Amino acid sequence: MIKRVLLAIVWVSLSQVSMADEAALPSEQGFFEYVNQIKQEARAAGYSEETLEKAFAEAKFYQRSIKADKNQPEFKLTLDTYLPRAVPEWKSKKAIELYNEHRELLEKIGAEYGVQPRFIVALWGIETNFGGYTGGFDVVSALTTMAYEGRREEFFKKQLWHALTIIEEGHIDVAQMKGSWAGAMGQTQFMPSSFMSYAVDYDGDGRKDIWGSLGDVFASAANYLKSVGWRDDVTWGRQVQLPVDFDQELAGLKVKKSLAEWQQLGIRRLDGTDLPQRDDIEAAVVIPDDEKGRVYLAYANYDALMRWNRSHYFVAAVGYLSDRIRFPR
Repeated sequence: MIKRVLLAIVWVSLSQVSMADEAALPSEQGFFEYVNQIKQEARAAGYSEETLEKAFAEAKFYQRSIKADKNQPEFKLTLDTYLPRAVPEWKSKKAIELYNEHRELLEKIGAEYGVQPRFIVALWGIETNFGGYTGGFDVVSALTTMAYEGRREEFFKKQLWHALTIIEEGHIDVAQMKGSWAGAMGQTQFMPSSFMSYAVDYDGDGRKDIWGSLGDVFASAANYLKSVGWRDDVTWGRQVQLPVDFDQELAGLKVKKSLAEWQQLGIRRLDGTDLPQRDDIEAAVVIPDDEKGRVYLAYANYDALMRWNRSHYFVAAVGYLSDRIRFPR
């Protein structure tokens, strides 16, 4: 009986917190007034009336976007439990199948941009399950909602202006401009600013179509990586083992040393053998969890992937999937 009373008290308390959180969320009431304000600013910035009418004709207030932004989960996983979820066996097999299916196109793009095709496929797989899930949110509405919420208004307004430019340039119809709750778009999950900087019209149809054209999708991903310092003569990194007396102050992406220097400090491959003998590679020691978990030597391409998504777990998942493509079991 006492247990049930305590549970009831906890439930009521949580309900009150939940209702308080709900009350604190911006409402739909002022959203459309904000849309009118945004349209006025866009007109002043030179966007055409036709673009604005198309972009905001079906404007929606996405309370789900605001809730998702305020309640992003904190990771309670370790890499050892996260990687099997992010890269299950079926995804590895599908990655290999799609790599082989599109090998000619991937190798052509990889050679042109200096990016190993396996990484293009790995990014494609981790971001959107190879284009299977790109998000169902109207991008203009999602960005407008996030700007209206106010916590990062300037950032999301900047993204919104880029989205309007994408529409005005005719790259995608508004009805097909779908993405995540935060406005990440297409099979590459580019934010509109990344689209403007890195998207490529590879198939030459006059549109940069990261939603439907695999040539544009693959080339845009490769162009992004090339632009942020990708090297096609090295891999992303490797899992290693640390000596028992390793100085934890040396861990982190800011500390770069040659492989020979890390070798002298006692770091070895995971199987205990020596590190590669290459003088042209500098690396950092990355410990995403703690010294008891996975430890990586991170090469320049690790840094490039961190530019795509500043999450060690994301980079590890992309790297792991790329290795599965390279070394199928």
